[in-house]
Amino acid sequence: MTTLDSPAAARTGRAPWRRTVAAYVALTKPRIIELLLVTTVPTMFLAERGVPSWWLVVATLIGGTLSAGAANTFNMVYDRDIDAHMGRTANRPLVTGEVTPRAALVFAVVLSVISTVWFAWQVNLLSAALSFTAIVLYAVGYTMILKRRTTQNIVWGGAAGCMPVLIGWSAVTNTVGWAAVILFLVIFFWTPPHYWPLSMRFKEDYARAGVPMLPVVESNVVVGKQIVAYAWAMVLASFALIPVAPMGWLYAAAAVLSGGLFLAEAHRLLRTARREASIAALKPMRLFHYSITYVTVLFLAVALDPLLYFAIG
Repeated sequence: MTTLDSPAAARTGRAPWRRTVAAYVALTKPRIIELLLVTTVPTMFLAERGVPSWWLVVATLIGGTLSAGAANTFNMVYDRDIDAHMGRTANRPLVTGEVTPRAALVFAVVLSVISTVWFAWQVNLLSAALSFTAIVLYAVGYTMILKRRTTQNIVWGGAAGCMPVLIGWSAVTNTVGWAAVILFLVIFFWTPPHYWPLSMRFKEDYARAGVPMLPVVESNVVVGKQIVAYAWAMVLASFALIPVAPMGWLYAAAAVLSGGLFLAEAHRLLRTARREASIAALKPMRLFHYSITYVTVLFLAVALDPLLYFAIG
């Protein structure tokens, strides 16, 4: 009996080819790609100071999706051993056997080549180079070097997740401007307070897999202090965009309000950590879920602010 004919696969009620397609799509981590694209398009609007070419937006999204999919597939190939020991990753295609490691590796290489060629052909060479750099940073820098060796893995490895803003800016301007660098820093500082609450919730999984995420190695209070520090750095970086871009009142209001709520949640987690030891009392997923709302609201303002300026002007 083949893997695709296994009882687990049969229970899905889907045709074999559909299960296969679904498995390969799962390798790319679509939910993560959605979040990356949320930062790419608004940055393009800011770089254009209005509405960029719709084909350029579509071409950049296609290339970004292929690039992120390649990086995520490389990650799953390398991490298939530890994924098997973690509850939230135990059903990934390489763990269940729906896709073989060799097939997944070939898939990742093909996606890498296509995404790089696509960017060079339809966007520009700088965007192609940044896209390829993002794949290397995530697949090699984070997955192979940092993740299993240091508690700061998500900090420096998270730089790969910051690359879409540079790619979006370069797609429009064929340069990397200071505004793009500031947005890069916003995502860079956002990544730890976004990911560490998730790591707190699943720290037993990470401990069982031998991954030294900060919440596994340090106390909840130490993690809470780090989350607060990065949250403040993130909010201050978001304010720096106002004079540099420059941005108007819409972005300023969004940065202040959404950033203030983020800081309130971060400090709430730290206060609770000082009083309570249990994850149930900490409710770290509150901050995790809000962090997604924060980045969505902030980058929506990044897109709308220049459109408002364009409409008024």
